[in-house]
Amino acid sequence: MTQVASTGKPILIFPAGMPRSIEYLEQCLRNGQPVLGSSSVAYDVAKARYPAWAALPYITDPAFNDALVALIAEHDIAGIYTPNLVAWSYLNRVLKVIAPSTPLVNGSPTQEEVSGYHAATRLSQYLLERSLSLASGVPQKPSATELELSTLFRHASIIPGMCDDEKIGALCEIARHSVQGDIVEIGSAYGKSAFVLSRLARLYDIGNTLCVDPWKNEYLVQNDKAGLVDTYVKEINSDEILRVFEMSLLPYSNGNVNYLRLPSTHAAQHYGTNHEVTTSSFGTTAYCGKIAILHVDGNHSYDAVRDDVVVWSSHVTKGGWIIIDDYVWPYGDGPQRVGDEFLNENKNRLSCVFVMGTALFLQLH
Repeated sequence: MTQVASTGKPILIFPAGMPRSIEYLEQCLRNGQPVLGSSSVAYDVAKARYPAWAALPYITDPAFNDALVALIAEHDIAGIYTPNLVAWSYLNRVLKVIAPSTPLVNGSPTQEEVSGYHAATRLSQYLLERSLSLASGVPQKPSATELELSTLFRHASIIPGMCDDEKIGALCEIARHSVQGDIVEIGSAYGKSAFVLSRLARLYDIGNTLCVDPWKNEYLVQNDKAGLVDTYVKEINSDEILRVFEMSLLPYSNGNVNYLRLPSTHAAQHYGTNHEVTTSSFGTTAYCGKIAILHVDGNHSYDAVRDDVVVWSSHVTKGGWIIIDDYVWPYGDGPQRVGDEFLNENKNRLSCVFVMGTALFLQLH
């Protein structure tokens, strides 16, 4: 979303009640940018949300242009933001004539709205053209279609999280070389990588996805070497993160994904003795008890990562994958130390090992 640098002069938001107008208003208020809301609706409920307000005729009214010019002069408007497709098209033409020094501060709403879909399509095309050649002992499955991969990238992009496109591409490739079994993720946060894994599980008929996360701040303390992560942790609302996780995954769940709100070691005990998980959000999900893909992305302290790998790796089946996220991590070396130890201790059990982005990928033979 475009915004001009704050000059102390207000941005006119018109029509001010559209969802993207409200989103832009909140961004301006956070950045200290003065705004003036405006609408042609006589009783626009959005008016109460704006620090300043002015009415304008409908854009189809012959008086609109003169009213807009007068409003710009009266409030010394620096620019205009409009997410309305027709209003943007009209103002893009007439502002050059009636108010040449007052620009539109956003690009075409049509292009902005579909830009994410275009980006997802480019990513899927890139992945299909440059697929990884993995020395895996599991035969490669045919790739998902461009549409399926584009959908995966697009929907993942709207979920908060640190799972970047390079890692998503790697996950797509290992899913093609995956045996059947459960997918278990340690540390799901908002659900970005959980969505990717659960969607890949369905595309490649792997199995059901179990997300493990205590969603409690006390389990996030990582004793990182500079203290930056632990300082940030104090600002986190874990209950809110869980709610976002549920909202992110619920539209895509069909009995194939669920979660345990438990510390990793406690969840491993549950998984070892009970192959069903029930939550009010997702109902009951059955698991087979053997792991095809284990994604370790919980607390990054050495002890926590070591415990995660020790208690969960024994459930990984032959041909299964273990992913240690943030193997390359600027705030500490916990994941890397654990990854290196696992490599040294299990070198004769591994058929494929590689690092993509910041994650270490290992496949058992």
